[in-house]
Amino acid sequence: MKTRHIIGFHTDEQHDWVAVLDCGHTQHVRHQPPWQERPWVITEQGRLAHKGALLNCKKCIAD
Repeated sequence: MKTRHIIGFHTDEQHDWVAVLDCGHTQHVRHQPPWQERPWVITEQGRLAHKGALLNCKKCIAD
């Protein structure tokens, strides 16, 4: 697994949240229960608390 730190967030065209990773890639971080449980992404405070957290970068894994 290639884990990367979250360095920021932005929304895409559909207003879904996207994490910006320190490798330069991006990854959606959606809260869509019951499939994806990420209630922290809904609030600014929750997103700030997850800055620096690790995510598996799917694009780095594919490289």
